[in-house]
Amino acid sequence: MNSSSISQSNVEFVIFCIENLAIRLGVDGKKVYDALAEKSDILESYIVPCYEVLHTQSKDYIIDDILNVMKEKGVTV
Repeated sequence: MNSSSISQSNVEFVIFCIENLAIRLGVDGKKVYDALAEKSDILESYIVPCYEVLHTQSKDYIIDDILNVMKEKGVTV
């Protein structure tokens, strides 16, 4: 992730997403980060660009939505 292209609130939102996905999936946050940023481009192509819309939703909605994107792309943790 290019730190110069995202704001502090984007960084906080990304951390929120990773932490809550990890809790939902019962895995370590590093595994979630790897799935979103290393094994796929979900972090940079979906979560960061969709911040404005996603961050206005409930936690459950956000996590369910990201899990659906992961499923569509065949990304597993």
